[in-house]
Amino acid sequence: MTQHEIIFLGTGGGRFTTITQKRRTAGIRIINGESLNLHLDPGPGALVYSISGGLDPQKLNAVFVSHCHPDHYTDAEVLIEAMTRGMTKKRGVLVASKSVLNGNSVCEPSISKYHQQMPEQLVEAVPNLKFNVANMMISVAEARHTDPDAVGFRFATKDYGDFAYTSDTEYFENIGKYYAGVRLLMLCVMRPAGKPWKGHMTTEDAIKIIEATRPEQAVLTHLGMQMIFQGPTKEAKLVEERTGVPTVAALDGMRIIFGEKIEVTNAKTKQGLDKFF
Repeated sequence: MTQHEIIFLGTGGGRFTTITQKRRTAGIRIINGESLNLHLDPGPGALVYSISGGLDPQKLNAVFVSHCHPDHYTDAEVLIEAMTRGMTKKRGVLVASKSVLNGNSVCEPSISKYHQQMPEQLVEAVPNLKFNVANMMISVAEARHTDPDAVGFRFATKDYGDFAYTSDTEYFENIGKYYAGVRLLMLCVMRPAGKPWKGHMTTEDAIKIIEATRPEQAVLTHLGMQMIFQGPTKEAKLVEERTGVPTVAALDGMRIIFGEKIEVTNAKTKQGLDKFF
């Protein structure tokens, strides 16, 4: 039984975090031995921070993109090129929202048809779809965002239960049904408590979802500038106090081992980041 390693190459989100890089916007890498090497929401910096973190992008066999905003898709094409050996071999799987693949009323396609044809498998991610990747059942969750086709993802492992990623979404009634029973829940919480923004989550919204789903561990990530200035660690503490669920604010470089236990390890170079921002 192999554990999953979840690496937060970037924990920032939103326009101003992206253009200032107060937090990286490189997305999340998920690895399970030799069977799975997945990059989730590869925003600006995904390629560079993969390489600097010792994560060879040519070992990827899956790229997931939740919606059509630059902090989620910018490096997707170059990672597809790495995954397909410089576009010389049909290889891996690309999973992306309808907006990313085909565009919609608010955006053009975010990944070219040229790049879409090279993965061995192409999946258009729409809510309630289920499919398999590397012995995991993936369920697509509804999200409500300024991209109407945005989605979240739930990953069902064979041996250790489920973990999930909400992507950008505002709170809505019954959102918790998509994440009920997960052991680890990663929430994109761009705003602190009391600072709502349409299409996004605040700390108070995260509390509602965590209370409804009761995971073993919650992680706040995809942090916007107001969240960074407010102090993500303080917001995570508020969540934990209100819900009783262990909650951390992700740091760039943080790693989670998802196995029989859920172990969170922060990158040494980023310790104390909150007190500076």
